[in-house]
Amino acid sequence: MLQTLCTWQEVERYLERSKGILVPIGSTEQHGPTGLIGTDAICAEVIARRVGEIADALVAPTIPVGMAEHHMAFPGTITCRPSTLIRVICDYVHSLARHGFERLLFVNGHGGNIATVNAAFYESYATAPAPAGANVNGFRCKLVNWWTSKPVRTLSDELYGDRCGSHAAASEIAVTQYACPDAIKQAALDPPVAPGGGFYDAQDFRRRFPDGRIGSDPSLARPEHGERLVAAAAGAIADIYRAFIDES
Repeated sequence: MLQTLCTWQEVERYLERSKGILVPIGSTEQHGPTGLIGTDAICAEVIARRVGEIADALVAPTIPVGMAEHHMAFPGTITCRPSTLIRVICDYVHSLARHGFERLLFVNGHGGNIATVNAAFYESYATAPAPAGANVNGFRCKLVNWWTSKPVRTLSDELYGDRCGSHAAASEIAVTQYACPDAIKQAALDPPVAPGGGFYDAQDFRRRFPDGRIGSDPSLARPEHGERLVAAAAGAIADIYRAFIDES
């Protein structure tokens, strides 16, 4: 059930039976020679939609731009400063809480968002408004990263072994291939498996990883892998969502 395709009356009726909502959050950043710039937002949205189907949950509009400062040496990347993203998330949270949503599960597609999103949750708690006619005292926010559940890690290891990587990963490329089959890209990868390691800032990232990949061989990705990964991630996150909704 997508919030963007609902009327306000439908959302009002939904709130009579549930106070939970899924909020996909991603990023708009480079993902190597074969990865879509929208990869992280696409992954978060397609998985959140599947969770919504499994758990009968409302899915909020995706937050497509995240904290991607470290990718800014690659054209096409768009980033929010951490302070900006915190304000955006606070406004999302406070808007939903004012309508009566009490359990907000953020489905995250970008590792660079984690610290900022968690900081935004505490900022939201500290600055929550108390408008007439709405009770926001009990709302809670939780972050789940789609790629970290045991079923996803197990499947990724089965499909890609140590060639999945940590950025422009074969697993996330596969999810976008499944979600957007008309936008599958092909390119020569040299070396086939990108080097691993860390970095400091955007220029250092591009110097160390000139084609944008970290530790990955995305040529291994297949749309059918993406279908399996979406199912694995959505099943695990649906369980987390249900437990979150039932928390006292």
